[in-house]
Amino acid sequence: MAAPVLVSPEGVRWRDGKRYMWLTALVPPLLPVVSFGLWHRTGSGLPWWLTPLFVFGLLPLLDATSPKDPVSAPEWTHPALDADRYYRWCTYLYLPITGVSLALGCWAWTRGGLSVVEHVAVVVALGTVTGIGINTAHELGHKRGRLERSLSKAMLAATAYGHFHVEHNRGHHVRVATPADPASARLGESFWRFWPRTVLGSLRSAWELETRRLRLRGRSPWSRHNEVLTSWAYTVVLFGALAGAFGPSALLFLALQAVVGFSLLEAVNYIEHYGLARERTSTGRYEKVDPRHSWNSDDVISNLALYHLPRHSDHHAFPTVRYQALRSFETAPQLPSGYGTMILVALVPRFWFSVMDPRVVAHYDGDVTRANLDERRRAELVARYGRVPAEGT
Repeated sequence: MAAPVLVSPEGVRWRDGKRYMWLTALVPPLLPVVSFGLWHRTGSGLPWWLTPLFVFGLLPLLDATSPKDPVSAPEWTHPALDADRYYRWCTYLYLPITGVSLALGCWAWTRGGLSVVEHVAVVVALGTVTGIGINTAHELGHKRGRLERSLSKAMLAATAYGHFHVEHNRGHHVRVATPADPASARLGESFWRFWPRTVLGSLRSAWELETRRLRLRGRSPWSRHNEVLTSWAYTVVLFGALAGAFGPSALLFLALQAVVGFSLLEAVNYIEHYGLARERTSTGRYEKVDPRHSWNSDDVISNLALYHLPRHSDHHAFPTVRYQALRSFETAPQLPSGYGTMILVALVPRFWFSVMDPRVVAHYDGDVTRANLDERRRAELVARYGRVPAEGT
């Protein structure tokens, strides 16, 4: 079935050639269902590696062998694309499929007699699914409708990361590409140093933001009005239900896959703004966020699998715009490859620095001091990459 043709008032015709390709995003949560079936039939735990092999093997390969996709939907199509509920269902369906996969993972963990390696495979497979699910929650959580915001919190329950709903929308989007943002990685900061800073910093920030909001309204943070607590309640209900169905040992599996899941999110956060900085204006405030403050990627397969998350600059400029309408900007700094590849690169600091640091320095025309620097390595970085003197000095 062909995608519908949209026609502008001037008679210009446009069709979303990727309309049905957005279903690619539902492949990761479906793969554990396939893995469960193959494992149940063959008795081998190897099929549980299907999900990580797809996400971190096949997707990077497809990105590397596919042409870039800088094509954006014309602005006049945005109202029609926004009203088309098909695109919403492409995100809604991620949640129930993940629920089924998580239940099957609990079954395999508690009743399958798996080896240690096979237990690891189940954890990594489901952690990959729920980690990508945070991106689905991210897409839904930026929308104004109550249904989508509730679905976002439900999706975050699987990784016990409900506070992301508060911190990302009201913290990260305000402080992005500044030293105050725990989710913006600094030049010279490895992923392994970034991870504890962002995990703990985001949690602290979410609680502070919600406490401040409630106190301004004369309410206690220890109440049902606290969105951090209500979001965590989703996790308590989900984990409690699965432990009741599969036994208390399922809680260990759920905790381990949750760590894998939110670590995958933080790896993406690490990539998205690494080393990029907003300058202060003459008033002392930070300049407005624009395409220069996010790393972008036009790798088509990663974009399909992640609801255009790699078109991150437009998302920061217009957070409520739905994924199918996000645009690619020529002025945005570009990653050398798609997210699947870059996550693997980020896990090896020496390799990451060799790939990304020169790109950050080039983005700032050789003046490394304009980047968001890891202050502990400032002197080393300035000595290594140099500094362009100010005009007239």
